[in-house]
Amino acid sequence: MKQIDTNSGQTEVKSNLSSLQLANQNQKTPQQVPLVSSQSSQRPSTASWLQKAFALGIVTIASTTIGLTAALLLPLPMGLVAEDKAAKSLDLWQFGMGYQVSRPVNILVMGIDLVPTATPGSREIFSGRSDTMLLLRVDPDTDSISLLSIPRDTQVEIAGVGTTKINDANVQGGATLAARTASSVLNGVQIDRYLRVSTDAFKELVDLMGGVEVYVPKPMVYEDKTQKLKINLSPGKQVLSGAQAEQFARFRTDDLGDIGRVQRQQALLKALRKQLTSPTVIPRIPGLVQVMQKYIDTNLTVEEMLALVSAGRKLGEGNFKMVMLPGRFSAPDEFRASYWILDPTGRDRVMQQYFNIDPLSPSLEGDTSAALRISIQNASRNPNAASQLSQRLIALGFSNVFITSDWADKQAKTQVIAQRGDLQAAQMLQQQLGLGTVDADSTGDLEADITIRVGDDWGNVK
Repeated sequence: MKQIDTNSGQTEVKSNLSSLQLANQNQKTPQQVPLVSSQSSQRPSTASWLQKAFALGIVTIASTTIGLTAALLLPLPMGLVAEDKAAKSLDLWQFGMGYQVSRPVNILVMGIDLVPTATPGSREIFSGRSDTMLLLRVDPDTDSISLLSIPRDTQVEIAGVGTTKINDANVQGGATLAARTASSVLNGVQIDRYLRVSTDAFKELVDLMGGVEVYVPKPMVYEDKTQKLKINLSPGKQVLSGAQAEQFARFRTDDLGDIGRVQRQQALLKALRKQLTSPTVIPRIPGLVQVMQKYIDTNLTVEEMLALVSAGRKLGEGNFKMVMLPGRFSAPDEFRASYWILDPTGRDRVMQQYFNIDPLSPSLEGDTSAALRISIQNASRNPNAASQLSQRLIALGFSNVFITSDWADKQAKTQVIAQRGDLQAAQMLQQQLGLGTVDADSTGDLEADITIRVGDDWGNVK
């Protein structure tokens, strides 16, 4: 299994995981329990299995700006693709799908910035800053997956470095230091494995998938000569090519900065998961796998990869939850650099609800109806829907309600978005309204605890 030697910067093969198995007293599952067990189970149909396994591949890389489906490697590691013709027929069961995830596992996923001086194909391509950092939890006990987006500008303390942004941890000490740093700001959560993806993967991948349909909310124009990145997107719903999807994911020159980019990455992730239901995608999997191999660095074993794919077969739509690390922008005169300052209370709630980690505070309660900040976006064809819903909420006792700009991409169903990760409050609110769905992601209003995006179903409420 691969591990990063932070002294030499080289990768060596070791059988232990001590550098990344960060001990934590709050972890509910004993550390000595192996991640993978082998057991027989009934073989599913190839088409059904592939769609769900491929979806887990998307989840494993999640919203990285440069490799959303790098974990396509999970069903077909490169050696198997090259050596066994059966792989090309998509008969994957023989490669170990009897493996199962035996306990909850946390994987740190990093999308690595372009390193201009790195030789293509060399180890140096993984030595840059983490353009994206995600903590992924696969829980076999609940058949669910939770994904935490950690903004690259999150302020952290790194020994020997000082106060800096979390995206610098990989530069200073590779995957090991990045994992330790992430764990230290997330209540000591145990990080079991890592996965790094270089910046060159994304365009090829989306093009091989036939593009991806997303809603671009506004014009996006930007150029970064250092990263060789030029962005020029028009607003509206459209199918983006690989190059355009990369532009959409990496754009950050608006008033939301890196946080807006995190939101767009989550939106892109949703769109890619939807794309996976297309029957045209499955025949392309072998080619996708071979393309992605050179862009990946991980200490997951082949057996663990297969076990994660097996877990993906059980993943339902409602069992995939996304959240962003709650916090705020630093004030212009607060620090020499701009940071994302995490909110300890919000962090504790996220780690408890999504990662089963006890909060640092002895008592953590959800917001009361009066304190809960609720943003309303009208995404319906009724121009008065937002004001009508606002009045309804105030009548129900929610006093901190405000209306924001309409959402131009009209939708049939109302969304109750747990913007800051408070699923309990979102579910309570959805039940009181009697409509809509609870969405566990962070694509709503940053100023709100809950964002309600009003759909056409509001017209059916009496």
